Amino acid sequence: MTYTQIVSELKKLGDKEKKEFKEKKFGIVANNSLGIFQKDINELVRKIKKNNQLAIQLFDSGIYEARILCSKIYKPKDLTEDLMEKWVRTFENWEICDSFSMLLFAKSKFAVSKAIEWAGRANEFEKRAAFAIIAAYCLADKKATNESYENFFPLIIKHSSDERVYVKKAVNWALRSIGKRNKDLNKKAIEVAKQILALNTKTAVWIAKDALKELQSERVKILDYPREIYRSK
Repeated sequence: MTYTQIVSELKKLGDKEKKEFKEKKFGIVANNSLGIFQKDINELVRKIKKNNQLAIQLFDSGIYEARILCSKIYKPKDLTEDLMEKWVRTFENWEICDSFSMLLFAKSKFAVSKAIEWAGRANEFEKRAAFAIIAAYCLADKKATNESYENFFPLIIKHSSDERVYVKKAVNWALRSIGKRNKDLNKKAIEVAKQILALNTKTAVWIAKDALKELQSERVKILDYPREIYRSK
């Protein structure tokens, strides 16, 4: 599909009622949104495949759903820091933040460095991107060492008192994701959660209790990455 065909298809799929539903149900407020559900965007992705040039064109259109498409068809290995900086500064809600962070940023060679850098950002969704990257990186790099993830713990502790809803949820998400990567990281994430609990701020207590509830549950699904180590144990 060409750029013109895709934009035309997006406009056909647009639905004001869906836009209003997303705003009321999920708090997804976006400028220049047409009102399209993810499942319909994913149908388009299957027709388009990966295409960097087209992805950039779609992002630059300014259409919200076209930007979501960009996150799904750009090749992570070709990502540059300049593009990451350009895109992250436009995030206006959790949906687009998480789409780029999970599908693109966490799979790039800049995942770790940008997560560390962006954790200190003032903007709510730039900061959320840092912790969404950490959460997604737990699955994106299946061979990374435990030390790579332990290096994120000081960031998680430091920012666990940020009261903004989309930041605190991402900090919690990052901690839980690390704790589910393997059995050793599970134990260490539980220790970190207890350290956060001791901070005794309202947000820190919520983050810690929610993480502990999952990580200490008998039903928690703990993965086995890196498999060359944990599949043999």
